[in-house]
Amino acid sequence: ATLAAVLQLAVAVGFDQSAAVVGTLMCNGRPASGVRVKLYDDDTGPDLDDLMDEGTTDSQGRFSLSGTTDEALTIDPKVNIYHDCDDGLWPCQRRITIFVPSSYVSSGKNPKMTYNAGSIELAGKFEGETRDCIHKRR
Repeated sequence: ATLAAVLQLAVAVGFDQSAAVVGTLMCNGRPASGVRVKLYDDDTGPDLDDLMDEGTTDSQGRFSLSGTTDEALTIDPKVNIYHDCDDGLWPCQRRITIFVPSSYVSSGKNPKMTYNAGSIELAGKFEGETRDCIHKRR
């Protein structure tokens, strides 16, 4: 097979890629426990974002997500954080997104590096912040 044919097949089929991210969420200086976090591959166009992993923060506000997806081009991992910190009586939840640098994307099903998002204070206002009513805690 020619190189061009092999490349076309790779683009049509895609390949496994993975990412991992850890961080700590705070609310007004205290650990934000029980906050829902989801790791997605951010897809543009008609393709929906691929959910790679999800979880909630522990009692210390820590989260750890790791996942894999099959894509032809390099994935664009992002973490969505759904929270009610400093939210008053507003309906639904605040949603912020953190994009994982592409240098932390690994080929294969097991991430070779973990992106540390650090400690994030949720009480602040974030550029691009939205509201999400689907992920409201029960």
